Amino acid sequence: MESHQTTTVLVVEDEGLVRLDAAESLRDAGFEVVEASDGREALEAMERRDDIGVVFTDIDMPGGIDGLELARRVRRVHPRTRLILTSGSVRPDPRQMPADGAFLSKPYSTDVVASTIRRMLA
Repeated sequence: MESHQTTTVLVVEDEGLVRLDAAESLRDAGFEVVEASDGREALEAMERRDDIGVVFTDIDMPGGIDGLELARRVRRVHPRTRLILTSGSVRPDPRQMPADGAFLSKPYSTDVVASTIRRMLA
C-alpha cells in the first residue's frame, strides 16, 4: 500500500460542483477526502481531525478567510501539513505563498492535483 492512500486531503472550495468534482477525483486516486465550503469550515475540520496531511484550497472564497489566510493559519498551527492553492483569477505573488506550498491555476487537471500531492508527500 502506498503512503498517499492513507493521506487525508482537505478540499476547500466555495463552488459546490467544483468541490464535489475535486473530492471525487481525489477519492478515485486513492486519497481520503474531507470537504469544506469556506475557510471557517476548513479551520473547524483541522481542529476536529488530526489526520489531514494536505489542504487543497481555492484562494477566492467568501467569509473573511481566503485561501492565502487559511494557508497562513494552517501553517502556524500545523506546520507539517502540505498546502496547495488554486485560483482562476488570482496568481499570488510568490512571497504570499506558504513555504513549500504549490499553486495550480484553474482550470486544473485532477490528475495534476493528485500527482502534486504525491510529489509533496514523497
